[in-house]
Amino acid sequence: MAESTFVYKGTDKKGKKVQGELNGASTALIKAQLLRQGIRTKSVRKKPKPLFGKGKAIKPLDIAIFTRQLSTMMKAGVPLVQSFEIVADGVDNPRMKDLALEIKDGVASGTGFAATLRQHPKYFDDLFCSLVDSGEQSGALETMLGRIATYKEKTEILKAKIKKAMTYPISVLVVALIVTAILLIKVVPQFAETFSNFGAELPAFTQFVMDISDYVQNTWYVILVGIIVTVYIFGQARQRSKKFSDGVDKVTLKLPIVGNIVYNSVIARFARTLSTTFAAGVPLIDALTSASGAAGNAKYRDSILNIRDNVSTGMTMHSCLRSEGIYPSMMIQMTLIGEESGSLDEMLDNVAVFFENEVDNMVDNLTTLLEPMIMAILGVLVGGLMIAMYLPIFLMGAVV
Repeated sequence: MAESTFVYKGTDKKGKKVQGELNGASTALIKAQLLRQGIRTKSVRKKPKPLFGKGKAIKPLDIAIFTRQLSTMMKAGVPLVQSFEIVADGVDNPRMKDLALEIKDGVASGTGFAATLRQHPKYFDDLFCSLVDSGEQSGALETMLGRIATYKEKTEILKAKIKKAMTYPISVLVVALIVTAILLIKVVPQFAETFSNFGAELPAFTQFVMDISDYVQNTWYVILVGIIVTVYIFGQARQRSKKFSDGVDKVTLKLPIVGNIVYNSVIARFARTLSTTFAAGVPLIDALTSASGAAGNAKYRDSILNIRDNVSTGMTMHSCLRSEGIYPSMMIQMTLIGEESGSLDEMLDNVAVFFENEVDNMVDNLTTLLEPMIMAILGVLVGGLMIAMYLPIFLMGAVV
């Protein structure tokens, strides 16, 4: 029977009022549990669900923290089922708590841990489940959970860095466009009324801005709807069309500055995934299959699958990487050393750390570089509009 969260109030052995929460299958079982603790209950009721939804959505970072806590509990000697209960009690997000308890119920009923996780593909992908399965079969589940937690944490940190690199300039440019639109719709028309009484021809730059203002005033809703529809169509096309999505991935790699960040992040993710799976005892062919799905870029996904096919025919890993022509020489050399020394997982881990640091440095440099550029763009947009509006007044003063 699935457990629920109950809220209770009562008094302890000394008559002091106490209250709290407990997880259980029924009110009667909660009362019995409290009685064994010496608490006389006055009321026990199910904890009400939030009025608006069930709390925040479960994010990959929540899964990483959940995995890390499970690993810590098991290394401390806490049984797996009890570990789920302890972790669930310490979770603030109701959805994450429900997920932890659902997994606990599945494991407690006799279903394997990996098999239970596969019932929740939205939160646990094939790579996660395969690694847990390897940990169960080898009898080193707590160690494997630690490796998975490290992998998830570093992956999410890398994603956060990429998001930071993209979000800052986009948000500033959006603000610049909004400010420009407000000036064109609200401010420029006020000057237009003044200029209509001049009785003289306006400078070309001023007339150009006035024409743009008239156009934006008459069609702003069309422009706004067009932007929204374009963004929506782009998002849908990426989700529904594999060919379009693959094309966007390939173009992204060719973009200035951003392309290098994406390239380094893909290499870091590839090396991190392959290192984690190979260290877990997953055969190299299967590890490459998992790494292709986690690469995050269509060009490298296809390349990794090609490497997998070549490795299956007997070629060495480093020669396959070199033949592709799109991997850094450092990764090829480290792979060669790892194959010769029998420490491929360690060498790939070093590669992952190096390129993760490269992404970190590039993001910091990008932010520093973009700040003056963005200020210059804002200055040109706003300053240009102001100059265009005051230019007729300056010229008229010069004539007088």
